[in-house]
Amino acid sequence: MTNIRVAIFDDHPIVIDGVLRVLTQIDDMDCAGTGSTAAAAAEYALENRADVLVMDLGMTGDVCRTIMKLQRLTPDVQVLIFTASNELQDARRVLEAGARGYVVKGCSGAELADAIRALFRGEVYISQTVAARMIMASQKAMQNHREAEDLRLNMREQQILKLLLTGMTNREIAARLKISEKTVKHYMSLVMQKLNVRNRLEAVLAAQKLQSSLNQRPRTAGFLQ
Repeated sequence: MTNIRVAIFDDHPIVIDGVLRVLTQIDDMDCAGTGSTAAAAAEYALENRADVLVMDLGMTGDVCRTIMKLQRLTPDVQVLIFTASNELQDARRVLEAGARGYVVKGCSGAELADAIRALFRGEVYISQTVAARMIMASQKAMQNHREAEDLRLNMREQQILKLLLTGMTNREIAARLKISEKTVKHYMSLVMQKLNVRNRLEAVLAAQKLQSSLNQRPRTAGFLQ
């Protein structure tokens, strides 16, 4: 069986040396090349044969753009991000660009080898700590989505709640929307029931909290659009 050809790109020589030491102890992997910039990684992949590129996220150059370029021009080359960052935003960004793996530095040599093998088999590999945080974030987003969907605020209720968030009184809201103050009070009662609050202050606080959570993901139709 042909060994897995691994190329390593990192702007810290000590990291490259460490990965090389790992590879020399593994029978089914060979080091195909090294470099220190995103541009060097792209150039190498286009001119040489490698199965997996191990790339640092923080090295010089646009790593995400490089990954997208490699996806177009060398789709058989798998990109494994090997980084000190455990930020979900960073992981999502490179995975959406086309990277197939995300491993946080500080892992064992065995885990790095497992990740390389997984990518070589066509699988995706994400460090357990990052994967767990992704799952938790996804579950929280789903809960927020369900909460927003459960509200089912109609257009008039949304308008009134938006104006309430600006600090307007019922009379001012009525004047802005050209409806009676009695109608505003009616809709306010409906909104407070849906938010499960007892007064205007609690309604404002509940709306602010929900709006903040929704702003962290794509807008949900039907609430404070």
